[in-house]
Amino acid sequence: MIYTDARDDFFFIDVRSPSEYKEDTIKGAINIPLLNDDERKQVGTTYVQLGKTKAKRLGVNLISPKLPDIFEQVLELKYKYGKIAAFCARGGYRSTFFASIFSSIGIPIYQLEGGYKSYRREVINALPNLNEKINYIVLNGNTGVGKTDILKNLEKLGCSVLDLEGAANHRGSILGGIGLGKSNSQKKFETNIYEQLRKAKNGYVFVEAESNKIGRVTVPKFISDKLRQGIQVFIDADIEHRIENLKKDYILNENWKEESISAIDKLNKYISKEKIEILKQEIVLGNFDFVSNELMKKYYDPMYNFKSDKIKYSRKFKVKTNSDEISKDILKWYNDYVENPNKEG
Repeated sequence: MIYTDARDDFFFIDVRSPSEYKEDTIKGAINIPLLNDDERKQVGTTYVQLGKTKAKRLGVNLISPKLPDIFEQVLELKYKYGKIAAFCARGGYRSTFFASIFSSIGIPIYQLEGGYKSYRREVINALPNLNEKINYIVLNGNTGVGKTDILKNLEKLGCSVLDLEGAANHRGSILGGIGLGKSNSQKKFETNIYEQLRKAKNGYVFVEAESNKIGRVTVPKFISDKLRQGIQVFIDADIEHRIENLKKDYILNENWKEESISAIDKLNKYISKEKIEILKQEIVLGNFDFVSNELMKKYYDPMYNFKSDKIKYSRKFKVKTNSDEISKDILKWYNDYVENPNKEG
């Protein structure tokens, strides 16, 4: 069974090791690893040094004690979802073993042809075609105006959105990883984009303006090129509103001070050593308002305004109360724009 035939009707079980699953998987798949990372390495070493038969024997010995627990998990999933397909890296031994052993006892499990590799090919091949069909409405605006919240509200209002920062698990700037943990791999980033674009309801998709790099991932060039050609919208907000938005986003856990200090050190190319030390001292004191105000005025705004001055905007909005209200205003403009695309904003 190939992925495109199964994706809308089947629940997927990824039987690869935890590290393989963590790097990327089919969206929504659950991990039931037959071998953990160390065991997978053992089997691979045995295969190279002692041959296929001994590697298979070792694999069976490692997997067998886990089967009762795996059986209970699969039984619960089968009851909940009905149709289930299992996959490994290439549709080889692991998924074959998994599907066969359950099918042999009357619990039919399908096997995904080509495994994760076939899904990855689907993502790579489909993304340019999906992107080509999209008209992007690009939300521009200085740091802290609430573009991500506006995207989420527009999605709740029924619009199609592409959340690149969510796909990357990173907010895009040098300080963008604070409170979020490790950013996603390039593969997972592209998987998340693919899943969002393939579910787009029509030819228009709202997206936040981003640079080519978001944390450790790179926006595919065909997407970044299309974003520059998109319908550009500018969102403005008073600095007090922006500080409150940043406070909500960045003070997410008890380690925010340590993470902020570490991130601030990376700004030494743009801000003097003396200013960095002052900012770090203010972070230690918990004075987030002062730090965010200084960073916006001395770093973020000058850098953003230099790029923004070169963009022709179809419409500009000012956040007066909250992202809920401005999202409704944007939706009204959007509906009018779709009906009258040549009308001036």
